[in-house]
Amino acid sequence: MPRLSVIVYGPNAQGHLTELLDSLEAHPLPDAEVIVAAVGDWAQETAGRHAPETLVVPLPEGTGDAAARAAGAARASGRWLHFVHAKDGLPAGAPRLIAERAAELDAAAGTEASGTRDAPAAPVDVLLFDHVTTTWQTTAAPSRDGRHLAAVGRESRTLDGRADLLRLAPLLGNRALRADFWRAHEARFTTEDEPLAAHTVLLLADRIACLNQVAYENRVLRPESLPPRAPAHRLTLIERYESLLPLAKNRRTVHAVLYDLMVRDLVRTFAREDLPEPVAREFFRRASLAAVRWRPEGHQRPPGLEGVRHALLEEGAYTRYRAFQAGNRARRAARTAVRSRKRQVGAKVRDHQYRRALSRPVDPELAVFAAYWDRGVACNPAAIAAELAELAPHIRRVWVVSKDNAALLPPGTDHVVPGTRRYWETMASAKYLTNNVNFPGAVVKRPDAIHLQTHHGTPLKRMGLDQMDHPAAAKGLDFAALLGRIDKWDYSVSANSHSTRMWERAYPARYTSLDHGYPRNDVYYRATAADVRAARARLGIAPGRTAVLYAPTHRDYEAGFTPRLDLAALADRLGENTVLLVRAHYFYGGAASPLTGLRRSGRIIDVSSYDPVEELCLAADALVTDYSSIMFDYANLDRPIVIHADDWETYRTTRGVYFDLMAEHPGQVARSQEELTEIFASGAWRDDSAAKARATFRRRFCEYDDGRAAERVVRRVFLGEPEEALPPVLPLEERTPAPTPEEATA
Repeated sequence: MPRLSVIVYGPNAQGHLTELLDSLEAHPLPDAEVIVAAVGDWAQETAGRHAPETLVVPLPEGTGDAAARAAGAARASGRWLHFVHAKDGLPAGAPRLIAERAAELDAAAGTEASGTRDAPAAPVDVLLFDHVTTTWQTTAAPSRDGRHLAAVGRESRTLDGRADLLRLAPLLGNRALRADFWRAHEARFTTEDEPLAAHTVLLLADRIACLNQVAYENRVLRPESLPPRAPAHRLTLIERYESLLPLAKNRRTVHAVLYDLMVRDLVRTFAREDLPEPVAREFFRRASLAAVRWRPEGHQRPPGLEGVRHALLEEGAYTRYRAFQAGNRARRAARTAVRSRKRQVGAKVRDHQYRRALSRPVDPELAVFAAYWDRGVACNPAAIAAELAELAPHIRRVWVVSKDNAALLPPGTDHVVPGTRRYWETMASAKYLTNNVNFPGAVVKRPDAIHLQTHHGTPLKRMGLDQMDHPAAAKGLDFAALLGRIDKWDYSVSANSHSTRMWERAYPARYTSLDHGYPRNDVYYRATAADVRAARARLGIAPGRTAVLYAPTHRDYEAGFTPRLDLAALADRLGENTVLLVRAHYFYGGAASPLTGLRRSGRIIDVSSYDPVEELCLAADALVTDYSSIMFDYANLDRPIVIHADDWETYRTTRGVYFDLMAEHPGQVARSQEELTEIFASGAWRDDSAAKARATFRRRFCEYDDGRAAERVVRRVFLGEPEEALPPVLPLEERTPAPTPEEATA
């Protein structure tokens, strides 16, 4: 019996079925079957041209979606069903993601034939996952569902405990259903109203699980390309909620969320300008009755204008509501005009100040530094600034720091806040501008100023222009504006020849590549045994304990940080003598809420907000990461690295990569938590094969790092010394990394 049945259904709308089946055929999954409930001759011909393993269920032209889904499900033999409309798409590896997560859920419920659980958990009926949306104008736009999925984590829940899951986009494609659950309620799910079916699925499920990864592409066809619909079809929205709300009876939280969704949708629909007057009046009348009939006891209207809208709807005050709408539109137009005028005046003043500053000579003894979108003193810019203070103390150093982060700066740090008058005067006057990302496009590149781009990692994932083919990662990046920013670079710092070549490809411009190493990595060769001991003491790591740093990267297809490991279970398996240092990616603001409940154990320490990260690396005996560039930096320490790559295929396809990490890894590779645990339990994390892989990795990616990168950069850029006068890069075998924690405490 296959784990998963992918049921493709519907007509071959605008030819999209071809690419959907091509993607399924390109990434076959042994534990899944594909059934095509093909509506019409074109869909049947398209399905017939694909792999013979694809089961085609021919259906006559005009068969509705509900009937097509039912016909496909009737032929399915999988434990789980995933309904995919023929117009939609599946990201590469999506069926595998769903099948693997379903296998975990089956095992937890004791449904596996080999299962031996004494007290199996209640079976999960619905598995929810994230999606992207493609329209005739946009490609793979992320959804807003990720935060709800991330909040649930990997434990199954009841809807009463997580009623906010009703706020997910009501698609059948972003959820997989346990086959037995589908068959038990099939009559309730057989409707042409997909949102009705999607919500009914959640309302009838005993337990629900989530997967905070993209596994579906919802394709929205241009309305003008579809048959016209009568305005009266909007009335079905009211019918939808009046079918759903009885299922929420005596379920207070669920009822409240569903009611809020109903009123929101009713108000939004009524606000449409395209409703003819008779339809609008009838819609408002019926919507008012529904709002009154289904209002939960004690329900509080939202504050402000939204509350006024709700009150007028419940009162059935059609004429007053229309007058309220007209007044709001007039007020919004007036406020918009005022704000626009203020922005224009403010922009003119700032522009005048900036232009005046640009007319003055460049200050040859002024250097501006910024890092990570103005977060503070960090990364390569921080290491360069520190070296500059030693070699050229006459050059003043000013940091660009956001208003929120200014209070976190080291005492006495000279800084400017973006947008202020001093900021623009400083940016106009500085001879040197250093950043590990780009300065804003409005910053003018003066001919006698020097812009130094340090970057902040070695590229495994696609960067710059190479993201053009990966829209889920690019997220609307303006590539023309990007080219304008990189044309301002004079120098680009590189840690290895791989980076040099990839930067030239991703950021094609006339800058000079500084193959000098990453200044932030100098500490890995300069730190002493005392430095290592002090770092561990600050983190509370007792002598003799093994510290494992877990530092995963972010996923472009996930909205928030959800640890991909069961950290409590991992800590238990690794034993009392091991401490896990867990660092969420900085994109998540350093507030990794899923870790909050684990901090009390003492064996799991949330270091997401701990800076500098280099100190964490010095304190750690080993690194566990997935695709984060921290692996390239940590490799300088010549300590064990373990790659946890449970979603490599999805990451590689969604984000795009420059090389196959599974073939060129820095140590052992785990594709699941079980494999990761075994690597540590068996000692394989630091065996000879791991050391051999790490040595090969270091030769390629630690090529220019030897502890003197910052000195080379400062001498070349700020002091103007020729390259041949700089300290040469030491051969790898002549470099001495910082002592390991074991050596430091010996």
